[in-house]
Amino acid sequence: MLGLQVPRPWQQETPVTPEAIFLDRRRFLTQLGSAGAGASFSIFGFGSREAAPSVERDLSGILLNPTFSDPERPLTEEIVAARYNNFYEFGSGKRIWRGAQALPTDPWTVEITGLVRQPQKLGLEDLFRFPLEERIYRFRCVEAWAMVVPWLGFPMRLLIERVDPLSEAKFVRFTSFYDRDIMYGPIWPPNLPWPYTEGLRIEEMANELAFFALGIYGKPLPKQHGAPIRMVLPWKYGFKGGKSIVKIEFLAEQPPTFWNTLAPDEYGFEANVDPTVPHPRWSQAQETLIGFGSRSHWQTVPTLPYNGYGEYVAHLYG
Repeated sequence: MLGLQVPRPWQQETPVTPEAIFLDRRRFLTQLGSAGAGASFSIFGFGSREAAPSVERDLSGILLNPTFSDPERPLTEEIVAARYNNFYEFGSGKRIWRGAQALPTDPWTVEITGLVRQPQKLGLEDLFRFPLEERIYRFRCVEAWAMVVPWLGFPMRLLIERVDPLSEAKFVRFTSFYDRDIMYGPIWPPNLPWPYTEGLRIEEMANELAFFALGIYGKPLPKQHGAPIRMVLPWKYGFKGGKSIVKIEFLAEQPPTFWNTLAPDEYGFEANVDPTVPHPRWSQAQETLIGFGSRSHWQTVPTLPYNGYGEYVAHLYG
């Protein structure tokens, strides 16, 4: 048995791909192949220089956490997850992966400040020195679509332990990188409250599920996923997961956040996945699993309270 390498779950072809999706994918890849291998890599954002991971590191030895190894849903194909993204700083559409390659990620510094005993600034090397692990999480967008992806990173509680918050610290604000010269945002509306900020109660950040991702699918994060470090909170809607984090502040009061400031009736501060509470413009009772082909091929499934992670977090909410 020596020398054998067991593939990750996300490296294995699922045997239950619907025939229509398989045929659609095969036709699509055949068309790409006729244009040459270089074109096929470039269009998906893999193998091309412009869409490579922001930091070159070997993450092949990271162990999969067995507690978070079975999401009970098929994993989303890597090429699909790489080209269906929200990153509002680069526009409001889903196909922003190419524009996101303008994001500068090296060098990078995350400042941790506020009500802590050990304020500090962490560079890329410091971030990658945390004990890293792989977790496969369900991801649920407030727009009622979903995916399942394998993240590489470390639990947020490790950062809490490192900076030692004061007892007065009740909330945490996360600020994303912003440079108006390269992050042109959507055409409308204007005058948005940049930079993008998000917030948590400190006990939410300390929860075992809360995760800082430095990688995905066995590689460092590509820029469209929020390189080089992003928040992953699988029981909350995806907009709570701030990307490209540059500052973390421990605060006594609840901070304003980007979407909650813009539309508090649509985007709550807590933003836990809840099928019984509709968005003002659509139901949250079901969600669509993104995949290959057109939307008519995508599977729709019931939404689970807390995105199926209630056993870990329900106690936080009374």
